[in-house]
Amino acid sequence: MQSELETIHLLRTVAVELGLHSGRFAQRNGMHPTDVRALIALMDARRAGDELTAGRLGAALGLNSAGTTALLDRLERAGQVRRTRGQSDRRKVVVEVTDSAVELGWAFFGPLIERSQELLRGYDDHQRAAIRDFLDGVRQAAAEGAHTPPTGTSQRES
Repeated sequence: MQSELETIHLLRTVAVELGLHSGRFAQRNGMHPTDVRALIALMDARRAGDELTAGRLGAALGLNSAGTTALLDRLERAGQVRRTRGQSDRRKVVVEVTDSAVELGWAFFGPLIERSQELLRGYDDHQRAAIRDFLDGVRQAAAEGAHTPPTGTSQRES
């Protein structure tokens, strides 16, 4: 049990460090942390070949319509995103991350990504699959708000 809690506490520490790293990127580039989260969502969509409308992006970030518009206006003025017509439905306006935003992100986050890939190469396919499953399970639990202890479970040190 202690080993499990140690792993959970380490994961929490990693999340904090990644948040601080992202915050340094935002600060160095005159961005708000939400701007960085938006760029990440847009880069993920680009990598997946998915089109994001302003509404879908705002929902993913937990923003209302006015907040999403302000965010996109700010990122568009900075040259980080552009609004274009959808490929599959030309009536839709989709938001795309610009190549310059991708380059800016890679210049800052690339060394961390490369170091993480290097670390993963030290594990075999089965171990990497277990790591992916664990991280995806934690992501799903956080997204569902499943972090509340079940009834009858004692509170443990956080």
